[in-house]
Formats: sequence, C-alpha cells, structure tokens
Amino acid sequence: MPHHPTPTFEHRITISPGDIDQMGHVNNAVYLQWVQETIVSYWKHVAPIEARAGLLWVALKHDITYRAPLFLDDNVEALVTATETRGSRASFKTIFKRGKDVSAEVISSWCCVDAATRKPKRVARDLVRRFLPD
Repeated sequence: MPHHPTPTFEHRITISPGDIDQMGHVNNAVYLQWVQETIVSYWKHVAPIEARAGLLWVALKHDITYRAPLFLDDNVEALVTATETRGSRASFKTIFKRGKDVSAEVISSWCCVDAATRKPKRVARDLVRRFLPD
C-alpha cells in the first residue's frame, strides 16, 4: 500500500503591538494563542462542515522550545502537522518560522469534544485520514 505524506498546513501570523513585551519581542505566552489559532484554522481547513459544527478541540498540553525571538515587523509563518491520533486525542507539531529560521517549535496534545455535550469524543477514522493519511 502506498504511503501518503502527512500534510502540513501553513498559516500566516500577524504580529500586533500588543504581542510585544517589555523586552521588545513577542511575549512567550502569545505563542500559545498562535498555536490555538493555527490548529483551529487547520481543523476548519480539513474538516467537513458537519464535523466543524459538531466537534470542538480543547488543548491539553503544550511543550514549547523557543529558538529565536520575533519582533513586530517580522513576517511569521506557522506550519502545523498532525503527528498522532488516539481515541479522542490528537497530537500536533507547530513550527513558527521567520523566513527559513525557526523561531519556536511546539508539540501539543488536544482532546476532541462533542460541541453539544462537551464530553470527549473519539475522532472518526474518516476524519483522522484528513490529518494522517494511511
């Protein structure tokens, strides 16, 4: 059976003046907002409308490695790839880049929840294939 590469979703980040801290660069906490924004955009891109309406994603854990600071006028791109799914959980790797330089890498775990009940919901195999092709 042929192996299909896991797709990487690209999301443009706009740095606003409120993202800058007293040290003159993007505050570390802002990266968490960007991860959420990027993964939600990824979900909206790959999931059919019924899934987007019926399922939500809740962050469980983030592991961030900061490599280089970002500044107000920087052009930043977030690249997100799904790395694993298991039941109601999914893991993602998000890389923030300025040009070819990596600014930060984030490994995060998320839980899929039913939008109506707010309880964890197993991700159906057809949805998983949109993130992680066989």
